[in-house]
Amino acid sequence: MKILLAGATGAIGRRLLPALGRDNHEVIALTRDPSRAAEFRRSGVQAVVADALDRTELLRATDGVEFDAVIHQLTALTKPPVRHRGMAVTNLLRTDGTRHLLEVAERAGARRFVTQSIVFGYGYIDHGSRSLTEDAPFGRPTGGPTAPHIAAMATNEELVLGSSALEGIALRYGLFYGGDPDPLPDLLRARKVPVTSGPDRPLAWIHLDDAVTATVAALDRGRPGQAYNIVDDVPASWRSVITAAAAAHHAPSPPVLPGFLIKLAAPYVAAMLNASLRVSNDRAAEELGWRPSHPGFTDGIRASVVGS
Repeated sequence: MKILLAGATGAIGRRLLPALGRDNHEVIALTRDPSRAAEFRRSGVQAVVADALDRTELLRATDGVEFDAVIHQLTALTKPPVRHRGMAVTNLLRTDGTRHLLEVAERAGARRFVTQSIVFGYGYIDHGSRSLTEDAPFGRPTGGPTAPHIAAMATNEELVLGSSALEGIALRYGLFYGGDPDPLPDLLRARKVPVTSGPDRPLAWIHLDDAVTATVAALDRGRPGQAYNIVDDVPASWRSVITAAAAAHHAPSPPVLPGFLIKLAAPYVAAMLNASLRVSNDRAAEELGWRPSHPGFTDGIRASVVGS
């Protein structure tokens, strides 16, 4: 297939480019940075320069460009958000950006549209001991400062999965870790990643390399109108993952802070730590033929250290 990759310079996007090529797909990279577009072209990749939030600019830049599918991996997260306002532009990319990309896809006569979603759409709450499947309520309003994030995730999926013109698929990723380059080791060495002394609940994670293989599988085999949880087999708490990563990278032990201090200094992180998310990847295994190569964070961290 010929694919328009929106977010080609992001954490997943820059890994998807070679992965899609290995799977015999042709990629058109969408970027708003002319210098990055020039880099793509020098490496033999077609590039389109446009801001996905500017509908007019995007339609003009893609006019006459032919492609069969869109992969929407756009975020504005150059670094992990610590405050809720750090999610504002990403929320817009999940609403207005998605609308604009769907319009571009329909105009180009594309068939398939794969969008990035996230398991926090189930809610930044304690879900208890149950394992969440894709049939669990997603995007349900809960109020509070996380409401805009959940609303944006819900809108993104509603637009894509509800499209009558395209085969829409949503990938609900867990928290990313690993990959190369990985910013976490430097943050750990600087002791900039705290853990909480309070309740430490399980969360859903996914190694970036496994997120890439799942995305390629969904492009080829995903069922139209379907969402898939793309997570490790084994949930793990924030404290477990961060402490293990620090030890593996020979970094100091992470600072341990009470929950109220984390909430003051990093309210978005505190909201994530408030969640308990055990998430099932059975549907992705069954329908996409995908399994994570790193079943749990211990395997993934070990692989990241060996590969660094």
